[in-house]
Amino acid sequence: MTDHPVPDHLRRIRSFVLREGRMTPAQQRAFDDHWARFGIDYTGCAQDFATRFGRTAPLVMEIGFGNGEALAWASEHDPARDYLGVEVHGPGVGRLMNVLAARDAGNVRLYRHDAVEVLENEIAPDTLAEARIWFPDPWHKKRHNKRRIIQPGFVTQLATRMAPGGLLHLATDWQAYAEHMLEVMEAAPAWSNAIAPGEYAEKPAWRIETHFERRGLKLGHGVWDLLYRRV
Repeated sequence: MTDHPVPDHLRRIRSFVLREGRMTPAQQRAFDDHWARFGIDYTGCAQDFATRFGRTAPLVMEIGFGNGEALAWASEHDPARDYLGVEVHGPGVGRLMNVLAARDAGNVRLYRHDAVEVLENEIAPDTLAEARIWFPDPWHKKRHNKRRIIQPGFVTQLATRMAPGGLLHLATDWQAYAEHMLEVMEAAPAWSNAIAPGEYAEKPAWRIETHFERRGLKLGHGVWDLLYRRV
């Protein structure tokens, strides 16, 4: 038997573990009824988002949108821009599609796929006006720190997909991860701190306080925002 090399995408350390909860009947129906409208199937080829949205507009990408609460609010209150959400967990994707369908949203499209692979293969260079990564898994145990999505290689790759001057907005309620984010971003030559070197940002008005964040605050967690511009 001949051994075949393991493809790079299978060797990659994932920033998530796919622990799928059971989807409710309503969430499953969302995939049956609304995926053709809101969903983008991963193909491994760069997408023409102007065709996908039926217009040319600045594109905002939220990576790991969870239950979609913040993405739904942002897209409704910022209709001049288009929103691209990426999430691997089915229940959250289904929930968000039901919300979007209820208000007939036209400026949101969704991936149910690994964000790193979407960035590498589906997003053309200089495409994104903004990227948002809010409250990613902190992987707080030291042996798991390597799974954190904010790593030098990732932010370098992300920069190639951002338009010049494009904004990256990070947020976390885990102090050790906030310090890690700051260290990685300050050392990244393609990014410039939008506030001042080495500084966190005040919570911007466009990031609403979600149920997840309120729960963390009740537990005594702080919240740290970071804003960076692509150089």
